[in-house]
Amino acid sequence: MVRWRSGTVQAVRRSWRGAVELDVLTADGPVRALAYPDLVGVPEPGDRVLLNVGALVMGLGTGGYALVVAIPDRLPADPADDGATRDAGHLVKARYTPLQPIRLGVDEEASPHRAVLAAAESIEGMPVVTADLHSALPAILAGIHADRPAARVAYLMTDGGALPAWFSRTLDGLHGHLAGTVTTGQAFGGDLEASTVHTGLLAARHVLHADVTIVAQGPGNLGTGTTWGFSGVALGEAVNAITVLGGRPVGSLRISDGDGRDRHRGVSHHSLTAYGRVALVPADLPLPDRLPQPLAAEVEAALAPLTARHRIVRVPSDGLDEALRACPVPLSTMGRKLDQDHAYFLTAAASGRHAASLLAG
Repeated sequence: MVRWRSGTVQAVRRSWRGAVELDVLTADGPVRALAYPDLVGVPEPGDRVLLNVGALVMGLGTGGYALVVAIPDRLPADPADDGATRDAGHLVKARYTPLQPIRLGVDEEASPHRAVLAAAESIEGMPVVTADLHSALPAILAGIHADRPAARVAYLMTDGGALPAWFSRTLDGLHGHLAGTVTTGQAFGGDLEASTVHTGLLAARHVLHADVTIVAQGPGNLGTGTTWGFSGVALGEAVNAITVLGGRPVGSLRISDGDGRDRHRGVSHHSLTAYGRVALVPADLPLPDRLPQPLAAEVEAALAPLTARHRIVRVPSDGLDEALRACPVPLSTMGRKLDQDHAYFLTAAASGRHAASLLAG
């Protein structure tokens, strides 16, 4: 349930595309808060704000801010359209929650891309890299651009983690390095909005004109430590969608020798479930050729059952470390930096390199 607080904005800490970080004073003391101006307006020092502090109180890494629900004494103006027609879109995201936004769907009637997407049946062999965690996004991109610096790469954000794309500072930092972001399902705030992963893939190919697309949830990962209880299980369904639409699925395996949890060491159980039990069609599963021992042997053993369906691809690691260190945004997964979980980021970059190798010309 929601834990409510009222507070007063003391200062604006920093901002990035779509989000503002604040210092807010509540009756319980100061808190760090986050506001999305497109939803609640632009907060200023002195504003009274209503906050949801549930995740902050629980100490959760995902959503660990006080979130601004409203600036009640200074509500933002209504959008410019009259709100009585669908001319500005009618795609409702975060549906039936108090902050449900109404967005223009890329394929709905009012969209300039309606005719293109209504006619689209295929993504025309486009390589699509699927990843468990949002933190893999910049590493995969680095691997693609290491060999194909001019490749147009789109990001398709699913709704397993954060719903607002604006939450991601990684996306803010990658602005200009990506062809664009498509938010799908209940996620919102991308350059394009789509109802489903299928529509999102078609939009990435035919509207953003992507050569390669990366599919991953937004920041955060919901998990209960059980076989099926994690949001990354949707990766397997994404592999199925890619194949249905005539794409080439490339799985970025979650591999680690830096994670302290047994279920995520070697090949994470998340990857083994998504690709081994949910994906019903083959995918390429790239591995860098320079994983250290004994990690390499553990990975080989864990992946052996997946070879009946999927293709394990050995990818040269030359130059990937340099590409990762030149990444335009900081690399971090579960608080671990590049050198603290090198195998994780190297494997993601290898997936990007392999996807680049599938491009014609």
